[in-house]
Amino acid sequence: MSKNGTISTSSDKMPKHLKITQISPWVARWTSLIRPKGSVLDLAAGGGRHGRMLLERDHKVTFLDRTIEPLSDLEGTPNAQLIEADLEDGSPWPLDGQKFDAIIVVNYLHRPLFDDLLASLNPGGIFIYETFARGNEDYARPRNPNHLLRTGELLDLVSGKLQVIGYEHGLVTNADITGVKQRLCAVNDLAISDRDDQQPKPHTIMTL
Repeated sequence: MSKNGTISTSSDKMPKHLKITQISPWVARWTSLIRPKGSVLDLAAGGGRHGRMLLERDHKVTFLDRTIEPLSDLEGTPNAQLIEADLEDGSPWPLDGQKFDAIIVVNYLHRPLFDDLLASLNPGGIFIYETFARGNEDYARPRNPNHLLRTGELLDLVSGKLQVIGYEHGLVTNADITGVKQRLCAVNDLAISDRDDQQPKPHTIMTL
């Protein structure tokens, strides 16, 4: 895949997720909230469609996936860090000690990573998550309930930890893959306040 997201290898031989080059509208909606030139983790990056967009905006992006071959053209690119790691083989979290101003996860779910992800978010950092939810089995894969979010599961994950500024759950037809998805954007700023009531500041609600 090239830096602009164009697939350069034979598409009929590629896994389905690597054929997707369209930026998620949900991710695009919230990226302006990321600190200028801030650090970003693109988890389960695939071909790096979201991280590539943020590199072009002068962010520092860490691309993490089980294989980084689809990202090989980014080797040596300023502000791009490529990490190859299997997140589901029981190995320790490969980014121990690293903190990010934004974490983006799309079309991937491995619940044991949740605590590590939240611990890797800088104060004021943005957490953008979008993946499939219960009901998706009527439309496409994944159909295994272990790989589908329960209603409100992302809200439960960040409750009391992050300020939720965007949440949706339902049938999505304008994204990379039509299906039932759960989407969240939240900010790590519950402990940051200059208000008398100690509430975090409001953030601008972006429109699609």
